[in-house]
Order: sequence, then C-alpha cells, then structure tokens
Amino acid sequence: MRLGATLAHLSDAPPYPVVEWARRLAGAGFASLWAPEIIGRGRLVPDPFAALAAAAGATEGPELATGTVQVPLHHPAELAHRMLSLQLVCGDRLALGISPGSTRDDYAALGREHRTRFRTFDENVVRLRELLEHGGDDRARLADPPAARPPLMLGSWGANVEKAARSFDGWLASGYRTTPEEMLAAYGRYRAAGGRRAVAYALPVPAGADLGRLGETLHRYAAAGFDDAVVVIEPGGPDPGRVRALLP
Repeated sequence: MRLGATLAHLSDAPPYPVVEWARRLAGAGFASLWAPEIIGRGRLVPDPFAALAAAAGATEGPELATGTVQVPLHHPAELAHRMLSLQLVCGDRLALGISPGSTRDDYAALGREHRTRFRTFDENVVRLRELLEHGGDDRARLADPPAARPPLMLGSWGANVEKAARSFDGWLASGYRTTPEEMLAAYGRYRAAGGRRAVAYALPVPAGADLGRLGETLHRYAAAGFDDAVVVIEPGGPDPGRVRALLP
C-alpha cells in the first residue's frame, strides 16, 4: 500500500507554506500529495489547483491529486478548463478526486444549492467527462483532445460506494470522522461491486498522535487490500519522516 499526505491541514492554525511542505513530504518519501477544496469555513485552505501547480514545480516524483473537488460548486466547462490546465502543469502525475461535497458553508459561500448537490453532481459529471476526454463538446471547444484523461476518483459514502466501483477509476474513503471498522466494511462493498483503486483518505495525524496506533491502522488497511492511504499531518504533529516510516 502506498502512503500519501495532504498539502493542507484542517485545523485552525495558519496554512502550511505549500512549496516548502511539498518538498518536505516528497523528501520524506510520500508517494502522493493531495489538496482538498475547502472554501467557506473561516480559515484558509489553499485552492487545490494553485497548491498542486506549486507542488508540481517543486517536486518530481510524487503523484499529485485533488481530494476532493466539489463538482456542484463549479460550471462544468470552467472546471474542465482548470483541470486541463493543471494537467499541462502536472503531466501524467495528476489524478482527480471529485465529490458532491457535504459542507453547507462551502455552498453558501458561493450561493449554490446544497440540497440538490447529488443530482447536480451526476448531471455535471457527464459533461465534465466529455470535456476532459475530448477537449470539448457540442457547446464548447476548450482544447485539443488530450492524449489521456487523468483518472477520476469519487469521494463519497452510502450508495455512492458502489457508484465509485461501477463508474469511476477509484474511490476515496474519508477516514477523517470514520472508524476503521466503518472503512473496512465499506471497502468490502466497494471490492464486491468491482471497484479498482481504493484510497483510505484524510487519516488525521494531530499533535501528540499515537503513532503506534496509527501504524496498526495503516497495516489493517494494507492487509485488507487498500491501494493507498493518505494522512493529514496537523501543525505540531510528528515529523513526516516518522509517519512515512510506519509503512515501509
């Protein structure tokens, strides 16, 4: 199982300097660097497209991925343009985690309808795929057809676990407020539905984290068959090298 880390934390502390943090994580040997989209919650979490573009210029090896872009907050053509632009910067290192989103504050900040987000997500993803695969559709021409579309991974729970298996290139299983038992149960459903890449995402590593317990959790996920785990190292948390060493 590969181990990744986020370029942002989710605490009330100031954000990490993205370039410095990306270099530090890459130097510690993390296989992937992830950036979430969090907009209206009273603290700055850097825009994922800006963060990943900066990380692309500062590192060479790790995969670079969004985790997750909230599709209903964007016009699909505008979002596709940003994703295609990021692909030019990141090349084949780019992966795209997307979701319907869940937090009302993000929707309120942009004047979007939270209640209908799942329907809007389903509608917009159809067009988003077309634009990413072909560079345009019958309503817009954004670019020449790209050589390959970045993988699209769905971050969501409930019935969307099976949807991720059937219709996406992977699944992001958020562990931020989820127990390992809940993660493993949903993982079983995902694999039973034919799912491919499975990512245990956003596992919190706060200041004073019990690294022994975290290591046990990581090894449980690896033994179950998760392809990746992604940690969120909070300010004051352990050195990235110590966290990376938990999973040889």
